[in-house]
Amino acid sequence: MLKLHTLRNRFLGAAFVATVLASVPVPAHATSKEIIELQTEMQQLLDQVQRLQSTLDSRFGVLQHLVEQSADNVNQMTVTVNALQKKIDAQSEAGNGKLDTVSGQVQSLNDSVDELKSRIAKLDKSVQELQTQLQNIQNPPAGVVPAAPGAEQNAPPSDAGALAAALPTPGGPASTQAPPLKETFQAGLRDYNAARYDVAAGEFQDVLHYYPLDDLAGNAQFYLGEIAYRQQNYSEAIKSYNAVLEGFSGSSKAPAAQLRKGLALLLEGKKDAGIHELRQLIQRHPQTPEAAQAKTKLNALGVRSTAH
Repeated sequence: MLKLHTLRNRFLGAAFVATVLASVPVPAHATSKEIIELQTEMQQLLDQVQRLQSTLDSRFGVLQHLVEQSADNVNQMTVTVNALQKKIDAQSEAGNGKLDTVSGQVQSLNDSVDELKSRIAKLDKSVQELQTQLQNIQNPPAGVVPAAPGAEQNAPPSDAGALAAALPTPGGPASTQAPPLKETFQAGLRDYNAARYDVAAGEFQDVLHYYPLDDLAGNAQFYLGEIAYRQQNYSEAIKSYNAVLEGFSGSSKAPAAQLRKGLALLLEGKKDAGIHELRQLIQRHPQTPEAAQAKTKLNALGVRSTAH
């Protein structure tokens, strides 16, 4: 742009000089062929300068229009990019919320599947024992004489009869023993998934109270943290997650507890502590789904997944 202005000024100066020279009167005695030719050349030069000036003005106008058009395009692109960035941020926040919900549901489903597998194994064992007893009854060992007809009344009770006799009769005194572990934990899971958080919390507390050393106690402690997290009581949730990490470090819920602890710290505004917790999770359990979620969260925050 500056070069065009400079060139334009030079041609204007040359045109001015040519105009002055053309307007200077020539003495009669100095008239000659050379002077006439000089005046002709000066006139031609002046015409060329004028044509060049017209061309420069035209091109300068086109260039100015292009610059203005480019500036408008840049402004429109900036507005579009800003709108797209806001949309991406909103979708990212919504996706993180859905990811948290799905993660909790998957964890509950995994616990239910594990419990179902355990029940199936016990049921299979019971069926095998029952089949063995049935075979012994149908094919008694050698030396055992079958009972005569009508002797069943005086015969000793069978295993099934002894088992029935050992069971408490209906209407008997209520048992003061601890509630059954797995049934209580499964009831807590059902109430948790149904959003009956107060009832679920009581059932998980029973598991912790009566079976503090069982592996399911660590799971119950984790779900107490999940209940507090869903109720946005993040400080209480962090305490429960810490109890899992400190008292049940070998639990399958340890990676999930550390992930949720980091997210709870972020929601409390403790960004540095939350980032540190997520990085610790990635370092301790790098191949877990929770570590992948931690990396996604750190990327959304614009933070590296490692400290260095």
